[in-house]
Amino acid sequence: MIKILRYTEYVYLIIAGFSLYRIFTDWSVDRNNAYLFLFFAVVSIGMFLFRRNYRRKFEQRKRDNEQ
Repeated sequence: MIKILRYTEYVYLIIAGFSLYRIFTDWSVDRNNAYLFLFFAVVSIGMFLFRRNYRRKFEQRKRDNEQ
């Protein structure tokens, strides 16, 4: 279960990277589309940090219960 959580949190970084790429390519062409991808990038980075924090708490709780 923990391994799945570890891999899924990096999916958010991939989405953020793609969104940043689209921001840089669309900024001068379609500013509204770039703002949409800016929103996706910010949310994806926030979700990465949230999921990583949640996973670490879950691992710590599991270690504490084993002792």
